[in-house]
Amino acid sequence: MKLKNNPLQNKSYDFALLIVKLSKSMMKINKEFILSKQLLRSGTSIGANIVEANGAISKADFSAKISIAYKECLETKYWLSLLKDSNEISKHEYNNLFLKADELGKVLFSILKTTRINK
Repeated sequence: MKLKNNPLQNKSYDFALLIVKLSKSMMKINKEFILSKQLLRSGTSIGANIVEANGAISKADFSAKISIAYKECLETKYWLSLLKDSNEISKHEYNNLFLKADELGKVLFSILKTTRINK
């Protein structure tokens, strides 16, 4: 669900697609199901919460959804690190996805700070 004027939603959607592909690959090739599903849940939840934030009915609702998206981003970075350190994914896969998650996290944190200041 890409939108012309919403780069954050588009980046989170693209990130979610990469997470889906990696999770599928880990399940098929590595026969790894538990950690890949954790990564799949948190990595796709970022964008879902951004979409929900865009449909918020109040500033508090918006802030809450952005906060959840930020926390899911942190969780995703945790799973990526664990997968790299347990040799389930390559350093290249890790670096690529971790940088994208980090970028999303920085934007989300900035939005979160702004919404909390402007309460």
